[in-house]
Amino acid sequence: MISFELTEDHEMIQEMVRKFAERELAPNIKEWDVQGGFPRSVLTKMGEQGILGLCFPEEYGGGGMDYISLAIACEELERVDTSFRVPLSVHIGLCGLGILQWATEEQKEKYLVPLATGEKVGSFGLTEPNAGSDAASLQTTARLDGDNYILNGEKMWISLADVADTFLVFARTGTAASRARGISAFILERGTPGFASDTIHGKMGIRAGNTGSFSLVDCPVPKENLVGEEGEGFKIAMSCLDGGRYTVAAGSVGLIRASLEASVKYAHERETFGRPIAEHQLVQQMIARMVRGMDASRLLVYRAGWLKNQGIRNTRETGLAKWVACDEAYQAATDAIEIHGAYGYSNEYPVERYLRNCKAAVIYEGSAEIQTLLAAGYALGTRKDNPLRKELPSWPFKE
Repeated sequence: MISFELTEDHEMIQEMVRKFAERELAPNIKEWDVQGGFPRSVLTKMGEQGILGLCFPEEYGGGGMDYISLAIACEELERVDTSFRVPLSVHIGLCGLGILQWATEEQKEKYLVPLATGEKVGSFGLTEPNAGSDAASLQTTARLDGDNYILNGEKMWISLADVADTFLVFARTGTAASRARGISAFILERGTPGFASDTIHGKMGIRAGNTGSFSLVDCPVPKENLVGEEGEGFKIAMSCLDGGRYTVAAGSVGLIRASLEASVKYAHERETFGRPIAEHQLVQQMIARMVRGMDASRLLVYRAGWLKNQGIRNTRETGLAKWVACDEAYQAATDAIEIHGAYGYSNEYPVERYLRNCKAAVIYEGSAEIQTLLAAGYALGTRKDNPLRKELPSWPFKE
């Protein structure tokens, strides 16, 4: 049975995250955007509210909520700014859900519990200076030496690189010729000898969020921190991206909503030719386009979330939701600036920040071009999803 009604739990999460965002984040975002970062205390508060552990099972210290709840939280946070949705993408979508799906029970007890409670913050290390869309070409290596794997390499464009405590990192344990089959996944902790991180400055958007790089120089990782089997890392990374792309898509709905709300407000206030611009048909056309994009994108996100709840593979549906929602967010932000005219080009109004922020989502976690190829492959029958050795747990997590 399909229902488009939010449950009482969903409405509770929506209200809680919205109030938190409006109280703790909205009053400061303009300043943090200009300064180039928000304080770590924001993540601490998100952990205390249960936002960072929202959809992890209660047995690991999480909130036990479903994947639709995660989407709702992402929408509410990105409605204020993308920088606050990003932690959910990497901490929950990429790192935490990856550990939940693939790690051993011992690894979950040790690493997932502090992530679920918000005691620690997680991140994800796949992208490298020369390995983005072609993730199978990564060059970071992991060599087994006694009780440790020795990691060497560099990761780039890592969200929370200078903030996170726990990293799900991917390195090559096989030869370069083996490409995807030679990659393995590891849990790495900040403070490990040979690990060093740095922040990237001068970003076009998401300036309040931390993005950086980290290097691994003869970095010892205990062999018990290998996640999954050796050589299984590429499959693990791609399944993690199902979680990350889902949160990006959901957040993009929030950005469309923010663009719409700002545009409607301004359209009623601003007058040209003796009447509010809300009465001009071309302005109405842009606002209507935002409504269309928001509703269509949210439905695609909720479909993917429903599949996740059922434990049904959703790579195609999640990728489609990410592609559509990110494109619609970019269009909405562009239209919002057009509606605001010259004022939209200054930071007196938030719409210029929305445009700077949303362009990144069109690129990261599977660019629009990659999503195009995936959608075509599924339609043409040249791509199919084979069963994974471990699937993401369905919801409810316990009967």
